[in-house]
Amino acid sequence: MAKALASEKYSFPEDESPEQPRINFSDLRSNVNRKTKLTSKYNNCECDFNYSPVCDQGAFHNSRAKGNDADGSNTDIEKRSDRYSNSNFKTSTDCLSKSTLVVPDSRETTAEKITVCYIYNPDLVERSDELPKIPMRASMVHSLIEAYGLLKHMQVISPSEATLEDMKQFHTEDYLHFLGKIADEDDENFDEESHQYGLGYDCPVYKEVYKLACLVSGATLKAVDILISSEARIVINWFGGWHHAKRDSAAGLCYVNDIVLGIQRLRQRFDRVLYVDLDLHHGDGVEDAFCTTNKVLTVSVHKHSPGFFPGTGSVTDVGVGKGKYYCVNIPLHDGIKDEQFVPLVCRILTHVKDRYKPEVVVCQCGADGIAGDPMESFNLTPVALMKCIYLLLSWNLPIMLLGGGGYNHANTARCWTYITGVVLGRKLACEIPDHKFLMEYGPDYELQIEVGNMKNHNSNEYLQRVYRQVTENISHIV
Repeated sequence: MAKALASEKYSFPEDESPEQPRINFSDLRSNVNRKTKLTSKYNNCECDFNYSPVCDQGAFHNSRAKGNDADGSNTDIEKRSDRYSNSNFKTSTDCLSKSTLVVPDSRETTAEKITVCYIYNPDLVERSDELPKIPMRASMVHSLIEAYGLLKHMQVISPSEATLEDMKQFHTEDYLHFLGKIADEDDENFDEESHQYGLGYDCPVYKEVYKLACLVSGATLKAVDILISSEARIVINWFGGWHHAKRDSAAGLCYVNDIVLGIQRLRQRFDRVLYVDLDLHHGDGVEDAFCTTNKVLTVSVHKHSPGFFPGTGSVTDVGVGKGKYYCVNIPLHDGIKDEQFVPLVCRILTHVKDRYKPEVVVCQCGADGIAGDPMESFNLTPVALMKCIYLLLSWNLPIMLLGGGGYNHANTARCWTYITGVVLGRKLACEIPDHKFLMEYGPDYELQIEVGNMKNHNSNEYLQRVYRQVTENISHIV
């Protein structure tokens, strides 16, 4: 993969430009008396963050911390944060501003204030490993998190299987019964009927599909129960996040929509739920489920191109009835890079928060937009996703982080391990630790992922149009 190219400079109007938000994390660390000097290819950030973004109200130690503007010059973060919080979007703003970026004094302080729960049991991983098209991915993700020693810094929670009644809260009984029948009979007996339920090329029929649906749904519902009970404010379930499944059919490798089931249960306590989908593909199943209500607001940032699955998610798709304007879509073209993605998405998310005032957040963290994925679409690094998640964490709301797409298994494991480390405030060595799947990370055996070199089809003018239209849509939210 090619090294990061010099960032293009875009000439957005001052009142609406999603310019590149840059923070020099080395300078930030020096301001909290951190002396470790490690480097990374992650946009000149440090690979082994040992601060955490999840401290409730920790102080921001800034003594004139500096970051790089889009033109390469240094500008005080203290000054730029004021521009970001202003209603007008100024150039060279920083989406992780003084008002939102929280750096605690130590990891120990963070551990006392925030409990992070991690949903896992061996059966969940084993069944997830059997998923067609992503075999053994779940084991690679969990093993890398374990190899970095992160499990001991989280409360590991073992979920139970969801019941038929649990899954019937969204899915039809006929569909669920059909999935159950597959385990008891020969697959060939269902060739014709399977197409009725969306099973085929993208969602192959296999015997353990109902067991998987129960486990995945149960894992996300357990994460939701933790948030509802206030046992923890952050819950991670990298084995969930299957956003395409419909009420009566499978779609896009998704046999059950655990996200919809989880949001439905969250509504038992929280009046306004924000769903953020960072996957390469449009979160159509979740949007369809809630497009008629104003109690759930969905935000999906995704590739939108003729012939690209699922083909939905235009900027003009805003919901219907009471849910009109409560579906926010950010359609992008091939080749987008971190320096465009982060400020555009973070700025829109900030508008959403200010207008909608959510009480809880669900974030699907699909890694198929990361450079090196077989989808060959975006040029993103894990830092792009992490900065968006970082912004969500800074709101100090209950949040559930879910997995999703990601078909380069090693890069998906890198991405979600990196995110887990930053959430926990732990420093991660750039070298992949020795573990069962070490050889999958060659030839460099490092945590970082270099930016892609796909041609960028996201022009200055196109991003302006998307930003204008999306913010106009958001202005109608009440």
